[in-house]
Amino acid sequence: MKSKLQIALDDITLEQTMSLLQKVANDVDIVEVGTPFMMQYGMEAVRTIKTAYPSLEVLCDAKIMDGGAYEANIAFEAGADYVTVLGVTDDLTIQDCVKTAKKAGRRVVVDMICVSDLKQRMETIEAMDVDVIAIHTGLDQQAVGRTPLDDLKETRQYVKHTALAVAGGINLETIDEYMKYQPQIIIVGSGIVKADDPVGAAKALAERMHV
Repeated sequence: MKSKLQIALDDITLEQTMSLLQKVANDVDIVEVGTPFMMQYGMEAVRTIKTAYPSLEVLCDAKIMDGGAYEANIAFEAGADYVTVLGVTDDLTIQDCVKTAKKAGRRVVVDMICVSDLKQRMETIEAMDVDVIAIHTGLDQQAVGRTPLDDLKETRQYVKHTALAVAGGINLETIDEYMKYQPQIIIVGSGIVKADDPVGAAKALAERMHV
């Protein structure tokens, strides 16, 4: 299965998003309504993007920490194909997200940001039958030089059957290193959105992933 390219939209307006997607829609597979973007526009962003691009998958980066079934259902009813729940939360919250997703025919991504013991938590999360495990280095950690590459290397040893996504400062200069570990989803935000040539960057990333 070829890897999917996910564009992460965070500090961007809805108008800018729709303009950008007109240009890059053919080169991306998943459109992420990032957490800051969702905080600004709510489910309007999910509905607008899914309505305009029904063939693209939409991920709502809700980072659910509690109220799993209720919050996941809000995203799914708005048209999201994926919703994120934090790996550091209670197992019951993740399980409720999974149950809700299965009823709706949608998917759950567990974001492993700030999980300290990847091996132990990975085993528990995989047993809950989630769809995707996302290795994620946040902006604050990136600011002090941390990248998700080491975590991806480690996680690849432990994951048995769940799809892996990876996010955290990935761009054209670094993507080849990540592709060595065969993640099913590569998440790129500023590497496309803030590139001098976003269209060229998206196209080049897609080509590099599908060589």
